[in-house]
Amino acid sequence: MKTPTDTIHHDEMASPVGRLQLVADADGLRGIWFEHERDPLVIPPHWIRVTAAHASAPIAMARAQLTEYFAGKRRQFDLPLHPIGTPFQLEVWEELARIPYGVTISYADLAHRIGRPRAMRAVGAANGRNPLPIIVPCHRVIGRDGSLTGFSGGLEIKRLLLDHEHAAPAGDLFA
Repeated sequence: MKTPTDTIHHDEMASPVGRLQLVADADGLRGIWFEHERDPLVIPPHWIRVTAAHASAPIAMARAQLTEYFAGKRRQFDLPLHPIGTPFQLEVWEELARIPYGVTISYADLAHRIGRPRAMRAVGAANGRNPLPIIVPCHRVIGRDGSLTGFSGGLEIKRLLLDHEHAAPAGDLFA
């Protein structure tokens, strides 16, 4: 018997960092994949392709909010998320979501934030498996020395996202 979360919808959207593949179930957005991902998304035949006009609520919300983000009109995302991961990964991803717009932290900082200061490598691995890049901002985690380190969309896209956030004017966007 199928449950609502067994039905997976997907669609693509254009963005300044290339095409993004959005994947959701009834509980929320499950994943975002970049056009030239190091581990490309292979779409199973049972997933249902939706269009912008007929998108599921999580995909429609993600599309709208990502469009606002890239237009410089959104700094935080507010939509239902349903990432699939281990309890440790979910803990890391929840902490990633707390990193403010335009701020970067190191993997060591992230490990400290979750109360596991010696787990930098495990935190880095969980960060690298984040299925919701941009919305759960793993691009804001950098090396302790300020260097750019791994990113599922590639370091060029990571740099573009960080530059986008640092170029945005400070203050209230809606003033």
